[in-house]
Amino acid sequence: MSWIKIISYKESEGKLRRLYDKVTGPNHNVDNIMLVHGLRPHTMTGHMSLYKNVLHNSNNTLPKWYLETLGVFVSILNDCNYCVEHHFSGLTRLLEDEEKAQEIRSSLENKTKTNHLNERFSKGLVYAEKLTLDANTLVESDIRTLKDSGFTDGEILEINQVVSYFNYANRTVLGLGVSTEGDIIGLSPNNSDDERNWNHQ
Repeated sequence: MSWIKIISYKESEGKLRRLYDKVTGPNHNVDNIMLVHGLRPHTMTGHMSLYKNVLHNSNNTLPKWYLETLGVFVSILNDCNYCVEHHFSGLTRLLEDEEKAQEIRSSLENKTKTNHLNERFSKGLVYAEKLTLDANTLVESDIRTLKDSGFTDGEILEINQVVSYFNYANRTVLGLGVSTEGDIIGLSPNNSDDERNWNHQ
């Protein structure tokens, strides 16, 4: 489950139990990526708040399935199977089209970013790849390319924050040996209008 000590839901108490209660899914299931924060609960608070607001906030204007696609792509680039599986499941649920989801995943895995996505969304993936693998080479013209493809400045910020979040999450998982053992794959936070609602379904 992890290379460091995990405090299970049953073992938790006090502040940690209250935080676990905020992120639980069915049968008090807490995703391993959250359980790994158990020794420093304040870091879970930061992680979950960032995750909910970057990926699951109703003020975002890009489609949630596209934000999940960005997350799956970043996780593929980082070889983070944990996040790939969790968020591909979410992507599939959002699309309500398993065949299309599989086609998108295949394109991402083969780095053929233009397949199955329009040119605008494909440009976002190009930016995501560069920000993940070669962030120090980004220049203003990369942002201009996104604007020219039809993204607003606010949407560019959404892309930037989703890509940045997934790089953080991937490194949390990979750096601490977090596995999917015992996880319920593909759950996501409830009400996108309530940033304090972290429960997963």
